[in-house]
Amino acid sequence: MASIKDVAAEAGVSVATVSRVLNDHRSVSADARTRVLAAVETLGYRPNAVARSLRTDQTHTLGLVISDVMNPYFTELARSVEEEARALGYSVIIGNADERPDLQDHHVRNLLDRRIDGLLVSPTDGGSPLMLDAVRAGTPMVFVDRWMPGVAVPVVRSDGRAAVRDLVAHLHGLGHRRLAIIAGPAATTTGQERVAAFREALRAYGLDLPDAYIGQGDFQAESGRRVTEGFLDLPEPPEVVFAADNLMALGALDAVRARGMRVPQDIALAAFDDIPWFVHTDPPITAIAQPTGELGRAAVRALVDRIEGRPPESVTLPARLVVRRSCGEPSPRNVAVNPVTNRSES
Repeated sequence: MASIKDVAAEAGVSVATVSRVLNDHRSVSADARTRVLAAVETLGYRPNAVARSLRTDQTHTLGLVISDVMNPYFTELARSVEEEARALGYSVIIGNADERPDLQDHHVRNLLDRRIDGLLVSPTDGGSPLMLDAVRAGTPMVFVDRWMPGVAVPVVRSDGRAAVRDLVAHLHGLGHRRLAIIAGPAATTTGQERVAAFREALRAYGLDLPDAYIGQGDFQAESGRRVTEGFLDLPEPPEVVFAADNLMALGALDAVRARGMRVPQDIALAAFDDIPWFVHTDPPITAIAQPTGELGRAAVRALVDRIEGRPPESVTLPARLVVRRSCGEPSPRNVAVNPVTNRSES
């Protein structure tokens, strides 16, 4: 394996010049830089990342702690984070919290021990002392999708309130009046925000959200199944179940089918967090879509700005309603049109 001395000899420069080129130092002439890079290519030289990190105090590695790797939303988010980080010269180490605060902190601690340059986190709760300590210690950090209120960290997220209003307007227009929600964990900002947005949107149409129509889930499929079973057992079941994430929506669909009931003939179903699978369910599920890829890329850019000394900015992007056929929509030729964007969805 070629060494840095071999590269210097091949290029006809000093070892110090090779080091400056590899660390992108501006003091190197264009001719020397060209010769060094040509020598690196010819010899197949690969710098020792560990040794370089000890010299520069940088590892060019980011940490990403996501809430649930089994959730397709977070899978897509992780993919976009990795792609954008790679384009900017960084690697990513991913930790899966599985919606558990203790596991979240385990990953955060391990990532900090690995001397990562910065941390992206989708918090499983709003009060992790470990993350608060990391912020106070100056660790570059960005919250993505979820956040910790009152903590001075940039947040990259989507705003679903307008899309929830569009959904309720859509359901009201279809004649639905008894609307229920499977809520996410109350300890998460997204869990709180989606219930509040749903309640506010119902109020605009003079509709109530009684306690019996609020089911506490945990953003995982089994809770969607359990809550929906409870809704179906009510003396007056809801006409629509709105699941506050995609996995809970799939659990709700399982519960309805287990009763021998049909969507939307017997009960309508809608979801927050659109996923590719929803096009292939029977019927295709009406959902609120987040700009997941854009969120991941924006989060990486904000974190790299923070690491490299530029002022990072919080980013909020709008979610949108995608109308399909799970709420009793008319479906000429199996095509529904999104009233917000005028886009067709099959």
